[in-house]
Amino acid sequence: MVFMDIQIPVMNGYEAARENRASEREDLKKIPIIAMSADAFSDDIQKAAQSGMNGHVAKPIEISKLLAVLEKWIGNF
Repeated sequence: MVFMDIQIPVMNGYEAARENRASEREDLKKIPIIAMSADAFSDDIQKAAQSGMNGHVAKPIEISKLLAVLEKWIGNF
């Protein structure tokens, strides 16, 4: 699982996710990518999905929401 910050230098998280999904590596096409951003409007969540991300966690992080994402993608721990 990758937690992808949207606002990273050089290439934003949306671009990085699209490159991962377009890779010839099968593991990069399948690994769950979760957006992490202070931008939590429905448009931002939709942009994450359109970029190939599997979910979105808003910052500041609410532990219950983070745990729900972890449980969805990696099961009970």
